[in-house]
Amino acid sequence: MPSVGVMSDQLTVVLGGTGRTGRRVVEALQRDGHPVRAASRGGSGPGTVRFDWTDDDTWEAALTGATRLYLMAPDGTPVDPGFVARAVESGVRRIVLLSSGAVEEMGDQRLLDAERLVQDCGAEWTVLRPSWFDQNFDEGFFRPGVMAGEVVMPVGDLRQAFVDAGAVAAVAAAALTRDGHAGQVYEVRGPEALTFDEAVATIARVSGRRVRFVGDPGAYRDALTAAGQPGEVTEAELAAFAALRARGDDEPDDVVERLTGRPPTTFPDYAAAAAARGAWRD
Repeated sequence: MPSVGVMSDQLTVVLGGTGRTGRRVVEALQRDGHPVRAASRGGSGPGTVRFDWTDDDTWEAALTGATRLYLMAPDGTPVDPGFVARAVESGVRRIVLLSSGAVEEMGDQRLLDAERLVQDCGAEWTVLRPSWFDQNFDEGFFRPGVMAGEVVMPVGDLRQAFVDAGAVAAVAAAALTRDGHAGQVYEVRGPEALTFDEAVATIARVSGRRVRFVGDPGAYRDALTAAGQPGEVTEAELAAFAALRARGDDEPDDVVERLTGRPPTTFPDYAAAAAARGAWRD
């Protein structure tokens, strides 16, 4: 861990503060004694305020007194330039943005726009581009497939460095509270690159469920057509995943250990812990 200055008396507001990464960022900051305010659509509980991207009346309560901001928006929701401008005007001096890996290759304009927005906002900024979260399999959009016995993704045997959401949160907390990360775009990856087939097989083994992976684009198209998704949306997704395959396999990196002083959790360890707490029980 770098021996650099620590901003210990600054209030951080964490958007999505009860969500997959946000709640872990809140926990990481609290463990190290940093003042933190969780902002979420529900807005219930101690230290939590209501925040809604579509309701700018909720923005002031989230930002008042804050000097640091963990910035994220739910999938499909753009980061509002007006909110970022208001954050800087209200005294936010450091922003850490949750983006995603391979945004250029996959043409994720929403996140590319968000990256440019924070880079031009006048505050110190750090962009995090994590690989696929491990927790997508037990908290996110892969879980229904695991429970149904089939995970379908049009990526073939592409290797990805799945990363634990807790590791991403620890990196975010370091960038928020320690100097030396301004102007950095960090790819945040796990310690090994696995195929989806290997990841799903690991989950099947530790959970005792019969789960298989299907990586064929045609099967993906058929599944989404059957689910009623418009064809043009499916074809755009297939084009993005084709670009991801063309990008090639991930290479693990040292960002997590370098910024936090701890190696990231391996996928087998994540899966074993999730299975032990009943993540994939009926």
